[in-house]
Amino acid sequence: MTKPRLFFALFFVAAVAFAQTAATLTVDQVLSFVSSQIKLKGDDKATADYLLKVKLSQRLDGRTVEELQGKGGVGPRTLQALHKLIDDSALLPPPPPKVVVAPPPTIPPPSAAEQASVLAEVKDYALNYTKNLPNYICVQTTKRHIQPTDPKYRAVGDEIQELLGFADGKESYKVQMINGATVNLKKHEELGGVVTSGEFGSMLQGIFDPLLETEFKFERWGTWDGRRMYVYSFKVPKEHGYSMYHGESKREYTSAYEGLVFADAETKAVIRIKMDCVGIPADYPIKEVGLTLEYRTTKISENAYVLPYHFELDSKEVNLVSKNEADYKLYRKFGAESSIIFEEEPAPDQPKK
Repeated sequence: MTKPRLFFALFFVAAVAFAQTAATLTVDQVLSFVSSQIKLKGDDKATADYLLKVKLSQRLDGRTVEELQGKGGVGPRTLQALHKLIDDSALLPPPPPKVVVAPPPTIPPPSAAEQASVLAEVKDYALNYTKNLPNYICVQTTKRHIQPTDPKYRAVGDEIQELLGFADGKESYKVQMINGATVNLKKHEELGGVVTSGEFGSMLQGIFDPLLETEFKFERWGTWDGRRMYVYSFKVPKEHGYSMYHGESKREYTSAYEGLVFADAETKAVIRIKMDCVGIPADYPIKEVGLTLEYRTTKISENAYVLPYHFELDSKEVNLVSKNEADYKLYRKFGAESSIIFEEEPAPDQPKK
């Protein structure tokens, strides 16, 4: 029996256009940018040059800069640029105070017997998920964004609209539009950039298949979209791990991965998956990969199914940070009612966490 494998192809194109205008940022945005540059070991001069072009919308005070400096890693030129921002923003209003939200009351965890019983139900649901789905089509709209870590380059992105078919447990894609322009004969795997597939069942198999020897542990109660959730952590070993391919270097690596599964307390349906690759070698071009898949109850021909509605993929190279966001809508069964008119629709409300 062949073990299920997830496959992910990464192809990055560098953005080389220079930024033309100075950015107006909040204090939090400046701090976030500097912290990110420190984490990525960004060039001190490039970081400072960018900060010298920044205009603040709020006052930056010396204590805030001292706290940032105390964490370590702030270069001398970056520090000099931050002190200039302190002087330039002296007459601006301070940032609004941070709102501290009181934690919700603690709910006792379920008993060990209940944890085991619920996990068994969730596994059964996941392993039979695709068997209970009809054959259907839907519209997948993917927004892709690449942010260079060097601030002298600008970000780039695109939007891809595809017709996604699901039949007999398998996915198929037909590219319809790129950045609003109709395209013909363009295959999903020829899109370049960051390309993924397998959100309609492979992710569940890649966590719950018994052959993967996944370790599960109850972590906590959770809430999603106003409903109570069992939250389990999971760990999949490298030998059954997640395949990633870096196109430029033509290198492939299989990584262990771990994360969280949110299961509805009443139905035991998987509603949210958050996973991250771990243990990636330091010399591999791809440094981080993280995925989030969220489901929502959707009607197809008056029958309700729990189906993907939002997917995110975050990845990081040495010089680039990439983000994909995909939304799924207009689910239809195959057949006479499967005609789809492509038009702009308002985005669904985000569930409350």
